Amino acid sequence: MASLYFKYAAMNSGKSTQLLQAQYNYFERGMNPVAMTAQIDNRAAVGKITSRLGIDCPAYTFDKTTDIFAFAQEMHDGKPVDILFIDEAQFLSEAQVLQCARIVDELDIPVMCYGLKTDFMGKLFPGSETLLRLADNIEEIKAICWCGKKAIMTARLTPKGDMVTAGQQIAIGGNEMYTALCRKHFMKGEAKALPVQQNVKKSAA
Repeated sequence: MASLYFKYAAMNSGKSTQLLQAQYNYFERGMNPVAMTAQIDNRAAVGKITSRLGIDCPAYTFDKTTDIFAFAQEMHDGKPVDILFIDEAQFLSEAQVLQCARIVDELDIPVMCYGLKTDFMGKLFPGSETLLRLADNIEEIKAICWCGKKAIMTARLTPKGDMVTAGQQIAIGGNEMYTALCRKHFMKGEAKALPVQQNVKKSAA
């Protein structure tokens, strides 16, 4: 039986890396996985899921007007879809999460959503809140605070590295704007921006 999955975490937890690995596993077995991501997230490029490790894949995009069920049904009619992956699932609307549930229940296609649970103020995103209510399987992906403890919060930073405590819920950015914190340091407003990462070098065989 197909299921609706929600894998969530704070920033910099490797959500996209896990999605890309899972998608590759399906490709490797000759199956047909379909990937979607939020059109609003254009940090790398529109229509691309990118990992901080430097791997990526093309993806269909959704915005607030997209009917996820109709999209999946059309794709499935053309070529059977084995699984639907959705990155940046916090940007789904409540209605779109309900559409994902219909994909599982009516089309028997597993839907695996990856996203943030809360915003920079510690409040649930609408998409994440609905997924927490409706998903068959919920899994937290571990992230690490600068102090070494488990990070469960995402902090937005100013260019000087100070925490932002008010503003629009959505502002697209990466390590230069967001960092993952444990509850203690989130509540105390003590954040440290991650250093700019260099490309990982592969060791010689």
